[in-house]
Amino acid sequence: MVSCRLSLGFALWAMLALLAVSPLSAGEAQRCVTDGTGDELCLHAPAKRIATLSPGATELMFAAGAGDKVVAVVNHSDYPPEALELPLVGNHTRIDLEALLALKPDLVITWVTGNPPAQIEMLQELGLPTFAIEPRTFEGVSRTIELLSRLAGTENQGYAEAERFRKGMAKVSKQYQHAEPIPVFYQVWETPLMTINNEHLIGKVLQLCGGVNVFGDMPRLVPRISAEVVLEADPHAILTGSVEGTADDELDHWKKYPELSAVARNNLFFIPASPISRPTPRLLEASKSICQKLDTARAR
Repeated sequence: MVSCRLSLGFALWAMLALLAVSPLSAGEAQRCVTDGTGDELCLHAPAKRIATLSPGATELMFAAGAGDKVVAVVNHSDYPPEALELPLVGNHTRIDLEALLALKPDLVITWVTGNPPAQIEMLQELGLPTFAIEPRTFEGVSRTIELLSRLAGTENQGYAEAERFRKGMAKVSKQYQHAEPIPVFYQVWETPLMTINNEHLIGKVLQLCGGVNVFGDMPRLVPRISAEVVLEADPHAILTGSVEGTADDELDHWKKYPELSAVARNNLFFIPASPISRPTPRLLEASKSICQKLDTARAR
């Protein structure tokens, strides 16, 4: 549990953080945007020192053309490579608030369902501007890039990248709009066995490629399931994310079920994990990869 009592050191850094956020001067134009929770954030000038509290937020900030303004990231912020050189302030589920405040951010990009609410509330109480994101559609990715670029004053770069992604996804959609449907199971995790429904971005990618997610109608975004229900659904292809998309042992447990269509047809596929699991422009290349895998499965 996060304590509500601030240490003396933490309080000092809190004072510094408050000083870093200057008040709105009379006559200055505001930059007002609405975040993923419906809250409006207004800045009187582009942010200059930005903290990103999820790997996806880090990628999106760079995509928005504001990578040189990012001063703090969390663990696993590994793309682009420049992000690996930035100061770490914990992980997305446990922020080192003292380390974060020491870097004097004037904008904090948070993850709607991933960051600890108590810590985010504390940052807000200290007067730090926060902007929550969690795009769950392809258009949402483009729109988020545009909003972040507005907050950072990098609209030219951000809007151009957002449009590149938008057009790229539209091209893939058109290419596969008449693809033969194929039953697919996406494995998020082996133990416990987890998958995604159609509301998840990965589920939307499967649909984009003509895949029929065998667990698409489940109510939870990332439901836990059993091997028995997978066998009953009998997908023709099974996919999972792995480092660089290289084969590992994450799908080996399905090989003991030779009657499973995906196994019988050798349709156990691996794709790079971080591009498909983060709502960033790299989702375009991940989508192309999945579409190609499903084309292979159709051919078999």
